[in-house]
Amino acid sequence: MGNRPRWESWWQTAKSVALALLLAGLVRSFLVQPFWIPSGSMKETLLVGDFLFVNKFAYGWSRFSCPFALCPIEGRLWGAMPERGDIVVFRHPRNGDDYIKRLIGLPGDRVQMRDGLLFLNDRMVARREAGSYREVYAPQGPGGAMPRCRNHPRPGGICLKDRAIETLLNGVSYPVLNLSDLGFADTTTTFTVPPGHVFVMGDNRDNSLDSRYALARGGVGFVPVENLIGRADRVIFSSAGSSLLAVWTWRFDRLFHALH
Repeated sequence: MGNRPRWESWWQTAKSVALALLLAGLVRSFLVQPFWIPSGSMKETLLVGDFLFVNKFAYGWSRFSCPFALCPIEGRLWGAMPERGDIVVFRHPRNGDDYIKRLIGLPGDRVQMRDGLLFLNDRMVARREAGSYREVYAPQGPGGAMPRCRNHPRPGGICLKDRAIETLLNGVSYPVLNLSDLGFADTTTTFTVPPGHVFVMGDNRDNSLDSRYALARGGVGFVPVENLIGRADRVIFSSAGSSLLAVWTWRFDRLFHALH
């Protein structure tokens, strides 16, 4: 009899933990999902070490809304199409990893790159040169990758990239970075986005394996709408270092930074 209160206390604790885990799972599955930026493919919009929550309500839910794609959903539930210019998180059609890129083309759109310039439905997307993007040539994030540069700086020097502002026909503007107009993906064939798919690109154009690259070349190809997980709206926290404990590397100017 003397052990009963302790057992009841343990049972109440276990139920509370189980309920908390269940609620956390439901929130992650249907409302928001944390996402850590591991690479520089979306610079300068997203930096290595940015931490954000993905709005999973934006496009409805699919089986990929749940961890391990366990949701028993065919197609999309209460689905809504994204808009051109949205920053989308999606499940890679082949390797199962979560990726983040900017949505450029919707079903039926024609997308082409010509000498580094983006054409959408046979019209060049408005583009304004905007100087250079500058960052320190040093290891970035837990992986310690070095940024790619237009120039050839020494470690600790300034890495430069060409910078421009693109504006889509729906008025969405965003910065794009460029190293050269002579790369494999700077001049492409015309991609016609098939039904039920979207075309995505990274803002850091010469450092992004995106829809310009077929799955066989390590890219993402056309992304099925079903694979969309949600929309990135805001950076919550950002760290430029290899560890969250390195307070001196935190980017306080990016706390709750709105994304465009």
